[in-house]
Amino acid sequence: MKIKYFSILILGLLCFGAHAQIDRSQQPEPGPAPTINLGKPDSFELSNGLKVMVVENHKLPRVRASLIIDNTPHNEGTKQGVKALYSAMMGNGTTTMSKDDYNKRIDFLGANVGFGSESAYASSLSKFFPEVMQLMADGLLNPRFEEQEFKDQKDKELQNLKFGEKDAGYIASNISSALAYGKKHPYGEFETEESVKSVSLADVKNYYKTYITPKKAYLVVIGDVKPDEVKKLAKKYFGDWKNEAPKNIELPEVKNVANTEIDFIDVPNAVQSEIRVQNTVDLDISDDDYFPVLVANQILGGSFGSYLNMNLREEHGYTYGARSSTGADKYASRFVASTSVRNEVTDSAVVEILKEINRIKTEKVDEENLQNAKAKFAGDFVLKLENPATIASYALSIETNDLEADFYENYLKRINAVSPDDIQRVANKYFKTDQLQIVIAGKGSEVLKGLQNIEYKGKILPVKYYDKQANPVAKPDFDKKVDASVTAEKVFGKYIEAIGGRDVVNDIKSVVILADAQIQGMQLSLELKRSEGKLSQSLSVGGNVMSKQVFNGENGFVIAQGQKIPYNETQVEAAKADANPFPELKVGDTKVTGIEPVNGKDAYVVEISENTKNFYDTESGLKVQSVKTVSQNGQTMTIPTGYGDYKEVKGVKFPFMISQSAGPQTFEFKVSEILINEGVSEEDFKVE
Repeated sequence: MKIKYFSILILGLLCFGAHAQIDRSQQPEPGPAPTINLGKPDSFELSNGLKVMVVENHKLPRVRASLIIDNTPHNEGTKQGVKALYSAMMGNGTTTMSKDDYNKRIDFLGANVGFGSESAYASSLSKFFPEVMQLMADGLLNPRFEEQEFKDQKDKELQNLKFGEKDAGYIASNISSALAYGKKHPYGEFETEESVKSVSLADVKNYYKTYITPKKAYLVVIGDVKPDEVKKLAKKYFGDWKNEAPKNIELPEVKNVANTEIDFIDVPNAVQSEIRVQNTVDLDISDDDYFPVLVANQILGGSFGSYLNMNLREEHGYTYGARSSTGADKYASRFVASTSVRNEVTDSAVVEILKEINRIKTEKVDEENLQNAKAKFAGDFVLKLENPATIASYALSIETNDLEADFYENYLKRINAVSPDDIQRVANKYFKTDQLQIVIAGKGSEVLKGLQNIEYKGKILPVKYYDKQANPVAKPDFDKKVDASVTAEKVFGKYIEAIGGRDVVNDIKSVVILADAQIQGMQLSLELKRSEGKLSQSLSVGGNVMSKQVFNGENGFVIAQGQKIPYNETQVEAAKADANPFPELKVGDTKVTGIEPVNGKDAYVVEISENTKNFYDTESGLKVQSVKTVSQNGQTMTIPTGYGDYKEVKGVKFPFMISQSAGPQTFEFKVSEILINEGVSEEDFKVE
C-alpha cells in the first residue's frame, strides 16, 4: 500500500465583518502549532539483525540508500587514525572487482557510492538502483585491503595533519574536545602524526572485523522504489553479512572543571584567535528540557540575530560571526560558544561572550526574541517535511534515541510551549558560567597579556597552558631579553653566512621561484620573480591566473578578481623591502625588537619597516618567518609567511617550503624549481 508521507493542517483565524475592532497596541497571541501527521516508512528486519526502512517517493526516478551502524562510541587509543584510514580505503575496489573497474562501473551508471567509518551510501537513477545497491554491498562486505593502497592513504592522512597542525581553528577544535571529554573518551580523541604512523594495515582489518556489523545497522532506502523490491535486494546482497556485534564499552566519566578557567594553546603563526567557551551537559533528546534548551540556544547563539552575534559582530565588529551549540547526545554532550576574532581584541571578546551567557541566565527573554526563535524552528521544520528523507531520518532518530513514537508529531507543539521562565531555568541549568573552560588557540606573544588580566565575578581568571596534543605545559616566555650586543647587522650577517656567504650571495642578481600547493583538491601554482629591486608574483589555479602583482622599483599594481589596482604609497614601500632577493645585504633602519618562538624554537624579531617583521632562528641564523600587517576596509590583519626545508642551489640555501596564512586558511607551497640569474626579463616588470 502506498504510504501517505505527511499532511500539515494549519488552523487559521477567519476575520469577519468590517466593523470588528482590533487593538493594534497589543501583539497578537500566537496561534496554535500546526498538527503534524507523519507517515511511517515500511520497515523490516533481516535475520542477521540489519533493520531496513523504505520511504517511497515516485516524483523523480531516483533512489538513495544510506547504511548507518549505531555502535557505542569506542576508543582508538594510541591508534587514532584507524577510522579515517579505514573509510579512506573503502570504495577502492573489492575482492571481486579491481579499483579501476569498480569506479568505472559506478561512473558509467551515473551513480554515487561512498563509505564512512561506520556508514555507507549510494544514489542513482531508479532503473540502475539494483546494480548500484549491489556495488554498495560489494564494497562494504568485500573490501580490498591492500598494502600499497594503505600506504598511499596513510601518506595523505599525514599530509592533512601537517596542514592542520598550523591552523588555529583545527587546533582549537581538537583541544577543546579533549579538555571537555578527556583524552581517553572517544569524543576527546584526535589524530596526531605519531598515532597515525603507528597504525598498520592489520589494525584497519581488525577495525572492520570488530565494528562493521549488521547487529546495530540500519539501511534506509528513499525514492522511486517499492518496499517488496528493496526487501528482495536487501536479502540478496546483505543477507549473508554475519559479523558479530562489538562488546559493550564502559565510557569514562565526563566532568566539568571546578571553576571557570582559560585554557591557552600558543599558535605562533595564528593571525586570529579561535575561542571555544564550553562546559559538558547531561542532556538527551528524550529529556523534557530538550525543547527549552533548543530555543535558549537559538536565542543565545543559534542565528544571525542571536545575543552573541549581535554583540561580537554587529555592535563591536570583533568577528565575522559568533555562534553557540548545545548537544543532546545519549553518551556525552557539551555547550559551546565559539568565534574567531582579531588578535588585539581576544580578551575583549572573551569578556563579551561571558556577558551574553550571563545575560540569558539573569534576564528574561523578551517576547519578540522568543517568538522569532519559535518561528525559525517552525519554518525549518515545515521545510524539512517537504523532503521524503525527513520521514526516514525521524524514524531512524526514534529508533536510535529511544523516543516516543509521536515525538516529531508533537515537535512544534513542544517548541511553542516554551516560555521565558523555561528559557531562564535551562540556561541556569546547562550554561555553567562558574565551571566554563575558555579554550583559546592564538598567538601568545600578542594576546596572552590581555588574557592574564580578565576579571570575572571579582576574580582574575586563572590561565592554564597546553600544547597541540592537549598536554599541560609551562607558561610560554614571551619576555625574553635580547642581549644588547645583538644588532640587526649581526642577525643579518649570520643569516647571509648561513645561506652561503656574502661573496656568493652578492653575485646573485635575480631569482625565480616556482612552487605548488594543494588546497581542497585544487592545485595552486606560485611564480615569484625578484631582480634588483623589482618584483613579479602570480598565483594560478588550474593554469588560470587568479592574482598577480608587479613592481618595477618605483610603482606597481595588483590584479585580483579581474581588477587592476595601482599600488598606494604603503604598498610601494612594502614592495621595495620585498623586491630584493636578499634584503639582508643592507641593514638600513632595521632593528632587533625581541625574541619570539617560531615552530617551537626561539627567533630574533627584526623590524624591517612599520608593517613588516622578519624572524631569524637564534641558533641556525636562517629566516623562518616574515609577518606583514595589512589594513583594508577599516580592518587590520597580520599575514605570516613561513620558510623551511632549506636546500642548496648553486651554493646558496633557499627555503623549499613556503607557507602563508590568510584568516583561518593556510597555504603550504613546495618549491619545485629555483632559477638563479636566468629566466627574468624587463617585460616581467612592466606596469603600464
